[in-house]
Amino acid sequence: MIETAPSPAQWQGRDLGTRVVGYHERDPILYALAVGARATDLDLVFEDRLRVLPTFALTLAQWAPDALGALGAFDIRTTLHGSQNLDVVSPLPRSGEITMSARVGEVWDKGRAAVFEVVVESNCFVATWSLYAPGAGGFGGDRGPSAPSAPEQEPAVVGTLTTGADQAALYRLTGDRHHIHIDPDAAERIGQPRPILHGMCTLAAATLPVADMLGAHPADLTALSGRFAAPVFPGDSAQIRAWGDAANCTFDVTAPSGVVLSGGRAVFA
Repeated sequence: MIETAPSPAQWQGRDLGTRVVGYHERDPILYALAVGARATDLDLVFEDRLRVLPTFALTLAQWAPDALGALGAFDIRTTLHGSQNLDVVSPLPRSGEITMSARVGEVWDKGRAAVFEVVVESNCFVATWSLYAPGAGGFGGDRGPSAPSAPEQEPAVVGTLTTGADQAALYRLTGDRHHIHIDPDAAERIGQPRPILHGMCTLAAATLPVADMLGAHPADLTALSGRFAAPVFPGDSAQIRAWGDAANCTFDVTAPSGVVLSGGRAVFA
């Protein structure tokens, strides 16, 4: 008898368990430096004044999408991180333990691919990963929402995202040690000329200049989302276009090669 693979839709609602993750003050400081904070940003890098960047939560919750991949929901060799969403419930403490529960949210049918949503909830945040799995679509499910388009009007402000040549090597120390971010041979195997910056690093790093452009503080971030359109190479600079204000901003990030982050949205308290 030939066994058929389970439909991706069968994963919808799957409980991925609960995990308690602890950290010390040095971890959010290292994270802040890895996403572009400077030594002069004392409230981000000095323990006596420390405010934890809300996007640090995404490193604490990375276990959840990894857990779904380990269960065999999709091919971990080809599945891509399509987009990310973060809603802040309360500020993260400087150090301590965070209890998180995770589940599979919606599973969308994009025809040639399936998109799995992994939702992680805690008392401090709710984070949602959208994972694009090529070849897993066509199971008769709902296509889900379309990607948002950039506003037609001129941006309210324009700024620059500057990345460091060693930024991917530093960001790896926050938890994501995939070889494509450090090993030229691994990068070449996915068709890239050199190691690429983590998409999550690009998204988080963009919040620092966006906050500055809008007169806000990056630690006051209360909501963030964005779609990963193309990789950024460490050492590159990219243009940030933002519409709206600190209370509700949409933005995108464009490198010389084209758009690398689309459909961005950031809200600052």
